[in-house]
Amino acid sequence: MSARRAVRDAKGDSDRVAQIRKRVDDAKVSLGERGPVWWHDDAPDFNRHLVKNTPYAAWYEKLSLG
Repeated sequence: MSARRAVRDAKGDSDRVAQIRKRVDDAKVSLGERGPVWWHDDAPDFNRHLVKNTPYAAWYEKLSLG
């Protein structure tokens, strides 16, 4: 977070902003937010699918919503 604040504070100095943005990017890569994926479980990705179209449909139906 300090690097993000530093970007804000360095507005107007393009060289300094670029340097600080590199720090932000390095931090995000270290945290696993960017860069190559670090997991390889070969499980299908159901992100961006309606739950009714996934193996979780029966579980979801049993939830009391509301």
